[in-house]
Amino acid sequence: MADMNTPPDSLAHLRALTRQFAQDRDWAPFHTPKNLAMALSVEVAELIEHFQWLPTGVDAELDDAARLGIRHELADVLLYLVQLADQAGVDLHAAALEKIALNAVKYPPPPGAVYP
Repeated sequence: MADMNTPPDSLAHLRALTRQFAQDRDWAPFHTPKNLAMALSVEVAELIEHFQWLPTGVDAELDDAARLGIRHELADVLLYLVQLADQAGVDLHAAALEKIALNAVKYPPPPGAVYP
């Protein structure tokens, strides 16, 4: 069962849910970092398919079926990413904050730019 002490919208909650889901189905032996990385790349490719022949992929170019498909593929990408991070011992939230800070140094805002 998922850890009830984590907020339901947290990455930790998703991690607990995906751990339980895999455990309930005896899938843990198959969820190696290599296999999860490969599955993640497949899900990203499935996401890309929804945009493949569109001029830009903005919302006005999408119908309800495409929006639903995109939502489901984004969820698959997120869930595989959470599982891969779990197997690799990576705190995704901390890693994302670290990367944002590194990018801010690498790509500083133009002089005079004001950001919230």
